[in-house]
Amino acid sequence: QVQVVESGGGLVQAGGSLRLSCTASGRFNNINAMGWHRQAPGKQRELVAVITSGGNTNYADSVKGRFTISIDNSKVTVYLQMNSLKPDDTAVYYCNARYNNYRDSWGQGTQVTVSS
Repeated sequence: QVQVVESGGGLVQAGGSLRLSCTASGRFNNINAMGWHRQAPGKQRELVAVITSGGNTNYADSVKGRFTISIDNSKVTVYLQMNSLKPDDTAVYYCNARYNNYRDSWGQGTQVTVSS
């Protein structure tokens, strides 16, 4: 089974930046896409950004222009560069990997807290 591990979360002041990383490891033929979701207290989990192995991206409207997702296929690692952070960005961020065309693995989550 594929293991997905996130890192890079932490505390930052509003207007600051963080870079999240997520690495997938294990047995798989190929990674189709990787992405990030987040869940704030009392709210449903929502899509933040996703990227295919070919480099196509999709972002939530709330983060467009501030967040950038990228992927390093050789390292099987996806990054989320978060700039101009707002208190509303505070959430647990979860990494997801779609592999072998139809399987999904999720990480344990990393906490991002933005203070005002």
